[in-house]
Amino acid sequence: MLLSIKSWLFEMPSKDCMASYAKSGDNRYLEQLIALYSNDLYHYLVTQSNTHLAYDVSQQTWLKVIEKRHLYQAQTTPKAWLFKLARNTLIDEYRKQQRFVELDENTHLPAQKDKNESDLTIDSSNINYEAFDAALKQLSFVQREAITLQQEGFSLADIELITQSNHESVKTRLRYAKQNLKRLLGANNEQA
Repeated sequence: MLLSIKSWLFEMPSKDCMASYAKSGDNRYLEQLIALYSNDLYHYLVTQSNTHLAYDVSQQTWLKVIEKRHLYQAQTTPKAWLFKLARNTLIDEYRKQQRFVELDENTHLPAQKDKNESDLTIDSSNINYEAFDAALKQLSFVQREAITLQQEGFSLADIELITQSNHESVKTRLRYAKQNLKRLLGANNEQA
């Protein structure tokens, strides 16, 4: 009984509100989208830029959602579509500012001996988050992006869609990102 009263009083955001918004243009669906995804979108943008630029690009992304809602296809996850818009908007903004963004997936820190994938896991129980953030910022744009998107819970297929890259490129970026993070975090632990 309480659940039905609650759902009657407060409309709960629906995961398919993007499809509803794309069809109708009804602002209540846009409000649901913002409630569902704005924090995740901003977090992603902050990891790829800075707080000021992330805020601006986030706002521009929501304007693009309004402009391009008719381009949304229901077989795409709404979050992945939003992140793709945000990524493209961020890259456009970097180009306007004439800031170099390295989009080469082969860029990585000097490698040590190849390690097994199992050796690339990062122990989150022992992480200093300031050190992790500093290490993350040292990665190339595409490596930082891939690892951030994976941490957001996106599948490899979603990351391919967002970054407009192929499967092997995404896997390579993730592998190099994990290797480099592990090395950078290890170097920070040795200095401490």
